[in-house]
Amino acid sequence: MAMFDLHGRVAAVTGASSGIGVQMAKALAGQGADLAIMARRKELLEKVAGEIRELGVRCIPIVCDVTSTEAIKSAVQQILKEYGKVDILLNNAGSAHLQPFLEYTDEGWEKTISVDLTAVFKVGREFAKAMVPNKYGRIINTASMYGTVGASVSNVGYQAAKGGVVNLTRQMAVELAPYNITVNAICPGFFPTPLTKDVLASPPWKDFLKAMVPMNRNGRDGELNPAIVYLASDEASYTTGTITLVDGGYTCI
Repeated sequence: MAMFDLHGRVAAVTGASSGIGVQMAKALAGQGADLAIMARRKELLEKVAGEIRELGVRCIPIVCDVTSTEAIKSAVQQILKEYGKVDILLNNAGSAHLQPFLEYTDEGWEKTISVDLTAVFKVGREFAKAMVPNKYGRIINTASMYGTVGASVSNVGYQAAKGGVVNLTRQMAVELAPYNITVNAICPGFFPTPLTKDVLASPPWKDFLKAMVPMNRNGRDGELNPAIVYLASDEASYTTGTITLVDGGYTCI
């Protein structure tokens, strides 16, 4: 068997209607995993599901608000009904609210914490319950390099939430290890998405990259995929509680 082969595995991906969630879902599909992709936007989900099926695997789209415990439970049941199990969870949904600390609103804080931290806990809990009977699981939480350092641009709710995801990952890893469920976090740096691509291509941003990122560039499509595939694989059976930074060296300086 080839290394990092995911044939026969079932993977669920949240935040999979756009951006890096789509890329990472396709990376798992490319290794043979069947998919359940989750997000709130039905039309985009169905489009992505069609693209994933073209890779030769099964894929079901599930409309799910990851802040709702009942919606998450329903999603788990749909996946179990379709596939009979779930082996891999890519816990990726997120949001952001930009505002200076002294002006940061309660509403902005609560919404960001709800999506970027509390939802990671809720989704992880419900999917882990489905993994426990099989004594097998791979949970990958999407944090951020800003879960380990501060930022020059104020997004205090996001930084706080992603820092929480980092340590939530460690605690989940400890408590789920007896069930042969590994839990790890990936911490991306600057990767263009539909919402950020224009900013991340601007001349001022390129100057910023030269000053702050040792590799002098943004991340490229696909550069998160090897870390995701490894952490989702059987080869990562002794890797748990780790924080994998994919940031071009930003956090080195």
